[in-house]
Order: sequence, then C-alpha cells, then structure tokens
Amino acid sequence: MIRLRDVTKVYEGGTVAVRDVNLDIQKGEFVFLVGPSGSGKSTLIRLLLRQDTVTRGVIWVAGKDITQLPAWKIPFLRRSVGTVFQDFKLLPNKTVGENVSFALEVLGRPRSVVGPQVKQVLELVGLNDKGDRYPRQLSGGEQQRVSIARAFVNRPPILLCDEPTGNLDPATSVGIMRLLDRINRSGATVVMATHDHAIVDAMQRRVVQLDNSRVIRDEMAGRYETGEIPYQNGGRHNGDGAEA
Repeated sequence: MIRLRDVTKVYEGGTVAVRDVNLDIQKGEFVFLVGPSGSGKSTLIRLLLRQDTVTRGVIWVAGKDITQLPAWKIPFLRRSVGTVFQDFKLLPNKTVGENVSFALEVLGRPRSVVGPQVKQVLELVGLNDKGDRYPRQLSGGEQQRVSIARAFVNRPPILLCDEPTGNLDPATSVGIMRLLDRINRSGATVVMATHDHAIVDAMQRRVVQLDNSRVIRDEMAGRYETGEIPYQNGGRHNGDGAEA
C-alpha cells in the first residue's frame, strides 16, 4: 500500500528532514509515526501527499510511484488519500454537512451520491444530528470528527493523520482514537504522526520511531519508548508482523 525506498529530503539551506528511510506499510495496517519535534514525522506525511518532493529515493502510494507523478496527476493521487490535521482546517462559512459534502463536490460527484454518502459518514462519526451547525458552534472534538468525516467521505484506502489529537484534551482524544480505530477496522490503512505517548501505548499498534531524521525503531504492537531497537531502518514487515 505504501513503500519508501532510501527516501531523503533536504530542504533549501541544507536542513536534512528525512534521511535514508525505508518503510513498507501493508494494506489495512495502523501505523504510528513517533519521535520528537523536528524528527521528520510531518515531513514524511507531506512526502506521502506529494506536498513536498523527495531529494532522492522512491515512494509508492497505492501502487503508484509518486516521485515520478506529473503535477497534473497529483489531485488524482489525493483521491486515494484522506488527510486529517491538528488544526481541523474546516471552512468556517460552511455547515458541517457542507464541509463534508464539499470534499465530494470537488470530485464532481452527483447530488444523488453526495447526500447519502454525507449522511452515512456523519452517522459514522457520531454527528448525524449536527449537520446544520457551523464549526464555531462545535467543540474541538466535534470539529475534529467533522475533519475525519470529510477525509473519509470518499472512502479512500489510505488515511494520513498529522497530530489529529494535538489540540484535544485526553478524554476527547480517546473518542477520536476509537473513531480512527473503527475506520481502520473497516479496511482503511491509517498512518498517524503523534507526540502522545498514552495513545500509542494504549492502542498497541505498529510504531515507527524517528530521531534525527532517521527511522531508529520499527516495532509491531509497540510502545512509545526508547531502548532496544528490534528492527533497524531497512527492516521490512509482512502482514503478519514478521520481518521480510
């Protein structure tokens, strides 16, 4: 589903954000990207979205080499990838329903499809009774649920989340993680960058830890901790968690 080979990103001025990363993420996995600020987590998310381009290396997403993708095809790539961010990025002048339906309208979906899909995804995130409200009328947790609904309304096979609980209190974060877990169990591949140790430890999913722009740990059902590194950068897992 996602494959990175020898991926390095050097920004103008010489800052190395990601160095020699090799990673395989299988269909249906839930993977945490962890590490301190500046370790490369958000850069990896941007590279997977082609918001940034690699300096060297190759990235495949949903079977496509996105490093060779011409600019005009990038919007088609993003139809396969839903995104959720820390700051929600909702349109303030649109209602909950309009925010979610907008994601389908830009794809040219007919109204006969948009209505039922929006209703279905709002039920999934627990906001079926708040479709007519505006973002300012919602709590932070509810706004993030709208953001997730918008990202998932087109049923993309991949969901990328960059610190989705970063602006939320612990209790609200639990609800968001239950929702992401439900989406993952429906078959979507979820990759989530986070600083939240408690969430990573509670979820017990695969953990890819970065430090100084490199992958230093890749562990199935891992915890957010330092210590022994069971898989060095370059190790690859198959769907059963064994190194390939």
